[in-house]
Amino acid sequence: MRTVLMVAEKPSLAQSIAKILSRGNMSSRKGLNGACSVHEYTGSFIGQSAHFKMTSVCGHVMTLDFIGKYNSWDKVDPAELFSKAPTEKKEANPKLTMVKFLQVEGRGCDCIVLWLDCDKEGENICFEVLDAVLPVMNKPRGTERTIYRAKFSSITDTDICNAMNHLGEPNRNEALSVDARQELDLRIGCAFTRFQTKYFQGKYGNLDSSLISFGPCQTPTLGFCVERHDKIQSFKPETYWVLQAKVNPEKESSLTLDWDRVRVFDREVAQMFLNITKMAKEAKVESVSKKEKVKQRPLALNTVEMLRVASAALGMGPQHAMQIAERLYTQGYISYPRTETTHYPENFDLKGCLRQQANNPYWAETVKVLLSEGINRPRKGHDAGDHPPITPMRAATEAELGGDGWRLYEYITRHFIATVSADCKYLQTTISFSIGPERFTCVGKVVTSPGFTEIMPWHSIPLEESLPHCEKGDLFPVGEIKLLEKQTSPPDYLTEAELITLMEKHGIGTDASIPVHINNICQRNYVIVESGRRLKPTNLGIVLVHGYYKIDAELVLPTIRSAVEKQLNLIALGKANYHQVLEHTLDIFKRKFHYFVDSIAGMDELMEVSFSPLAATGKPLSRCGKCHRFMKYIQAKPSRLHCSHCDDTYSLPQNGTIKLYKELRCPLDDFELVLWSSGSRGKSYPLCPYCYNHPPFRDMKKGMGCNECTHPTCQHSLSMLGIGQCVECESGVLVLDSTSGPKWKMACNKCNVVVHFFENAHKVRVSPETCDLCEAALVDVDFNKAKSPLPGDETQHSGCVFCDPVFQDLVELKHAAMRHPMHRGGQGKRQGRGRGKGRRPGGRLNPKKPKDKMAALAAYFV
Repeated sequence: MRTVLMVAEKPSLAQSIAKILSRGNMSSRKGLNGACSVHEYTGSFIGQSAHFKMTSVCGHVMTLDFIGKYNSWDKVDPAELFSKAPTEKKEANPKLTMVKFLQVEGRGCDCIVLWLDCDKEGENICFEVLDAVLPVMNKPRGTERTIYRAKFSSITDTDICNAMNHLGEPNRNEALSVDARQELDLRIGCAFTRFQTKYFQGKYGNLDSSLISFGPCQTPTLGFCVERHDKIQSFKPETYWVLQAKVNPEKESSLTLDWDRVRVFDREVAQMFLNITKMAKEAKVESVSKKEKVKQRPLALNTVEMLRVASAALGMGPQHAMQIAERLYTQGYISYPRTETTHYPENFDLKGCLRQQANNPYWAETVKVLLSEGINRPRKGHDAGDHPPITPMRAATEAELGGDGWRLYEYITRHFIATVSADCKYLQTTISFSIGPERFTCVGKVVTSPGFTEIMPWHSIPLEESLPHCEKGDLFPVGEIKLLEKQTSPPDYLTEAELITLMEKHGIGTDASIPVHINNICQRNYVIVESGRRLKPTNLGIVLVHGYYKIDAELVLPTIRSAVEKQLNLIALGKANYHQVLEHTLDIFKRKFHYFVDSIAGMDELMEVSFSPLAATGKPLSRCGKCHRFMKYIQAKPSRLHCSHCDDTYSLPQNGTIKLYKELRCPLDDFELVLWSSGSRGKSYPLCPYCYNHPPFRDMKKGMGCNECTHPTCQHSLSMLGIGQCVECESGVLVLDSTSGPKWKMACNKCNVVVHFFENAHKVRVSPETCDLCEAALVDVDFNKAKSPLPGDETQHSGCVFCDPVFQDLVELKHAAMRHPMHRGGQGKRQGRGRGKGRRPGGRLNPKKPKDKMAALAAYFV
């Protein structure tokens, strides 16, 4: 019997597909990585009986990155990233060990069926899966075919079974176009980002952004927002005048007329028209016209339109809306949510989808009428050849989906029903009046057939006051004529919906990546989202865009990225060579980069006006070890210390608070230590600003505090305060937080494990002796006499935190509440893990003494 491995893009999809194909008769087990399950069943495959193993990945298996030293900002000139720097594919999430998992499940399989999402990214993941699995699968006999690709658009029995019966092959060209986009974005984005981040953060203190990033799509997206801001700033309001007339067709009623000239910008001319019309006491009907007009039903729904409506009408950001749509898709409620198509194929079962909605109380009546009277074919839209438009695939209730999920599903369903409904028809009556020599008009609309507006009431024709019945030549008394003074108003800031429209129009990003680019400019502090989901650029965003315009406008204009997107589409269609497109585009941007670096002074002039130099920002905190003057602590992102006398800047750990640590100094370089803390429920550790940026010993890396320092005798180092191996992560050491008393704790120097112990103890010290059982360092604890938990009123005890029975009830394991960069000042949830010692550490991690300590110290001081 042949064994067939089947791989989907997400665990929930694998389960749904396996359930449909096995008709619910399958066995399931967890995979070795804990995140993916394997569903097994027996069935037939291409006319032969087969054993099926259905599993999944979790999005991309691999990611592209630079090799070794090219990942370091300090060791490499950013210009080298365009061509010299080699790249490699690394596991996207090493913790999931996805490659190993796929190889374990793929070993000994005869065939593979790829159920990845049917878009370009999905095709790319197909080849990532194949690269992992093919080496361990059984070799094919002769020319036997072993690789199959399933094409589907929704998780319904019909669609999945149909896909299984019509298996194709993965598309190498589409996968290559994704590889090209990844490499271009990595090389171009990293080179510009590294250069401008280092240049400007080394000069200005209040930029309030930890990364001054550049992206070939992200920057033109920001450009649209700043362009609107500039229009608002340069707008000069103009005064204009409008003539408003009211006539009284009957005694009690009045009708407001619109002036045919609309408005005039000259006060004296407006006054002249007022004087002329005021002389007439009656308005004469010049003409009455009646026309039947049609408001067309909407085109079928694609991704961009869904994101627009979600932002404008439902108040959801594009990223959030896309996540909800993906969840609805994986649960089988809607069809695939990433599509550019607005045209249903001829064989699409519209009636079947409509019948699913016949029992929903919100639209059951509309649906039943449509089914009995016959549906209208949807309007002919654009067929991009990817997926059918977004369609509801099964009925749902508000209780099932809840909150935002239901709101998005309800819109998608109403939109779908509207596409198969009739157009809205109304009768428009236009009456033309003359008052003296001036012409005025009045328009009224009466709905004759509501059509699709019944299901989409927000599109309905607004109710207006009914027009009087009149004929040409009728006269009506003029009630009043007055002159209204008004002013032209500036445009408003761009809404997300308007930005999405601009991005689609100019070819910036794809339906899948548009939400990511908008989210990026918000996270980088380039724009802020205001009420009504309007995007207002920050000072930093404005200066960056103006700087690009000053140096090289093509860096921010949509033209060059749009041209690149077209080239990438040609790769996907097999009409362009992958290597040539890559080489040509990188060559253009390399030249632009060199010109940008040479002309950076132009952007710097704009920065000087808006931001303060490092020396003028921050407040004095700790002393420099070189000049012994106070260094200034700059709190704005990224927080750092700056010595204006030496003109040196020292980076610090982010997303926490920094304060002076008891005026103690580092024994190596005489810098005053500072204490970093993530809050009372988190962890804290001291650090030397110089050692943190220039590791003193060979086995230390940049960004290590005193809790990872291997100095053999310093009282704050890992050697003196390390207690034992972390109970959760393999590489971490639990280090005593000597500042935490009286609520004593030790924290892992790698992960966020915190162990609370010996509350109200007077003193806790790490002993040089170790535990005989687990080799962890012993601790000496002094308790206050009044609060001592020790038997027999004792106040002192020495023992192992993990093994000593006296200490067992005094130890509690927690996870540190870490501050997330997106919510500065906020605290994460703390998860109590109960009392007890957890897993025993496998021995105290005695840090290696640095090789040739004197040579290391000499090199350090030089």
